[in-house]
Amino acid sequence: MSQDVFVFIEAQHDAIRPVANQVVGVARSIAEARGGKVVGLLIGAGLEGLSSDAASIGVDRLAVVDHAALATYSAESYTTAVVGALEQQGGGPLFFGNTSIGKDIGPRIAHRLGQGMVSDVVAIEQADDKPRFRRPIYAGKAFCTVEVQEAEYVVSIRANSFPAAEAAASPAEVVPVEVNLDPATFKVQVKEVIERDAGQVDLTEADVIVSGGMGVKGPEGFEMLKPLAEVLGAAVGASRAAVLADFIHPSHQVGQTGKTVSPNLYIACGISGAVQHQAGMSTSKCIVAINTDADAPIFEIADYGIVGDAAEVVPALTEQLKKLLA
Repeated sequence: MSQDVFVFIEAQHDAIRPVANQVVGVARSIAEARGGKVVGLLIGAGLEGLSSDAASIGVDRLAVVDHAALATYSAESYTTAVVGALEQQGGGPLFFGNTSIGKDIGPRIAHRLGQGMVSDVVAIEQADDKPRFRRPIYAGKAFCTVEVQEAEYVVSIRANSFPAAEAAASPAEVVPVEVNLDPATFKVQVKEVIERDAGQVDLTEADVIVSGGMGVKGPEGFEMLKPLAEVLGAAVGASRAAVLADFIHPSHQVGQTGKTVSPNLYIACGISGAVQHQAGMSTSKCIVAINTDADAPIFEIADYGIVGDAAEVVPALTEQLKKLLA
């Protein structure tokens, strides 16, 4: 049986997503324990340029499925391509980012292969023939450790939970893989893809996030947060309550029913910190909370707290940071 460990290398807008480098680092620790190599799986169409980039992020071999049917993402076509490439390369554990695509195809791939799956992993407690992975449960209120019993399995990794792999000294071997993909047999056809704004930072991969809640008091409050986000190179997030109040678009929602994030710095402005919101951001490396209520739940998990009105604190903080970072 193959001792190799596989990584789904996710790309977006003709670039390798940062989470892919982090997943390669995780796969490297498992591959070393198994005495195998790290094999990257690059899926898509027109991948000539991306192949050279993917071959340099720390994998030992790169399997590429380049097919016109993969030009637009669909769960059906990508699942078929990944499973086909994995089987042709000998099989083994498969790792990928816990992104929107990862959440979509991960369970499908595990089911297709008849394997177990561990999702949203934030730590590895043991990396040997029976690795142990730490993941949140009960909406982030607790963590559990899952020990894998079989030699082959599927694992998704939460973005920003692990360091990126070191770049390779020399590019990996690139192996073209042919997979039978007939769009006519697909049950679903993608008709239109609406992209987010080109300049918008992806919440799940952002190093810094500035989030607003009901305490910013309206859409104008989120306009107030944008200068702070610009100074810090941050993405703008929001609580569910703020989204339901139409303060900001739902794509910014962080929490149990929104996006799960783990940035180096999370600044919560006017967010009370209900357990549903904490479920999406409690693993942030440093949490700063700004709230008028000194007893708000957000202060229980915050590293730094400011009791005050976000409308007064945020502009002052923005000006001070401009001076310090100038």
